[in-house]
Amino acid sequence: MLSLIIGLAVTVIVAWLIIQKYQPHTVLLLAGLVLLALTLVVAPESSILFKKAKSTGLSFFDIFDYVRGSLAYRAAGLGMIIMAAGGFAKYMDHIGATDAMVDVAIRPLKLINAPYLVLALGYAVGQFLNIFIPSAAGLAMLLLVTFFPTLVRLGVSRAAAAAMIGTTAVLDLGPASGASNLAAKTAELDVAVYFAQHQLPVGIAAIAVITVLTYVSGRYFDGRAGHVVAAEAVDAPAAEGDAPKAKAPAFYALLPMVPLTLILVFSKLLVSSVKLDVVTAMLIGALLGLLCEAVRHRDGKAITKGFMAFFDGMGRMFARIVSLIVCAEVFAAGLKTIGMVDYLIDLAQNAGFGVVAMTLVMCAMVIVIAVITGSGNAAFFSFGHLAPTISATFGAAPVAMLLPMQLTAGLARSMSPVAGVIIAVSDAGDCSPFEIVRRTALPVIGGILTVLIYGVFLA
Repeated sequence: MLSLIIGLAVTVIVAWLIIQKYQPHTVLLLAGLVLLALTLVVAPESSILFKKAKSTGLSFFDIFDYVRGSLAYRAAGLGMIIMAAGGFAKYMDHIGATDAMVDVAIRPLKLINAPYLVLALGYAVGQFLNIFIPSAAGLAMLLLVTFFPTLVRLGVSRAAAAAMIGTTAVLDLGPASGASNLAAKTAELDVAVYFAQHQLPVGIAAIAVITVLTYVSGRYFDGRAGHVVAAEAVDAPAAEGDAPKAKAPAFYALLPMVPLTLILVFSKLLVSSVKLDVVTAMLIGALLGLLCEAVRHRDGKAITKGFMAFFDGMGRMFARIVSLIVCAEVFAAGLKTIGMVDYLIDLAQNAGFGVVAMTLVMCAMVIVIAVITGSGNAAFFSFGHLAPTISATFGAAPVAMLLPMQLTAGLARSMSPVAGVIIAVSDAGDCSPFEIVRRTALPVIGGILTVLIYGVFLA
């Protein structure tokens, strides 16, 4: 009982500090270290060593050695995958391939003269683009510049257009997503198998539901606000960051698709005799882009300097995502070693809970944290590490719990008024983040229910 009280108390403090805008990385790391230290007092029989690491010979040092072990393990494995994906995405943006892909994808929608149908289909197209552009805020900014003016000119309100764009990355799908890679690694699955066999079926169902509800929500809230469907002249929101880039050739739109294509083809799904690592696929895609740049510009110094965007992107992903995974893993380890997780499992078993009930409880925790903090990654990374232990107790595969948790974390983020992407689109929509969240709530809740029904009950 003492372990549960301590674990809950630390978890509540962590949530409160993150709500108060304290840096999640630091908060999770310190909370994990405190829990590991308390384990030495409350449950001295529990090991606080990382996996099969050897003790330093002093328990006090073992607490910090856990962080070293986690950092070394994640940086060399999952961390390298996430960094490579981030570097590839950054380089594709640098050479204009991302812009070209967005331009090609939304071009057919501009030909449809049905405002709310275009609004709904815009979500589906944006979600497809998110597979290759894993940054929710980055994708939103691209769509604000390229697609937002079209929607407003067709007659959709600025708030409706902004809200739709704010939901385009609610499902973290594909090998470029850090959350997807963590879920796949934690479930001990090939990321291509996780994407094609587990994410896609439930993802397609959720996309269909969210698309329909985006149409319903847009019409309802615009009608309630007295919005008249009439064309409005509007300039694209000013893009932040680098100076405008020269427009890339149309065929550059294919470049962001290269790594995913290679990963899916050379995997257990198709060509099983060849195993292509995600990092290798990202590197091949980036070097192919470098080759295209060499043919396009013929300026060796500028081209080689431009490729530094790949390494800059890797560094940013380490600082933002990989470090968060490590800090969250330390926090999760503290909850396990102190005995809170085992206590909850015993409590659930005595209450007659099964894996479905526990999955719903874990998803509820993730949703609450994501809405409060505005970060789907912080929510999933904090509790995703616990899924294998809990699911194994009930004789279920880890993916049965990890998949719903991972998808609901991304979905819940778009219901948070403090999420970066919601704040970004609210400015373009000339409304408050709370107004955006009101409009996103129906599609997002529909998506969450779809994920839970399909992923938990029908899988």
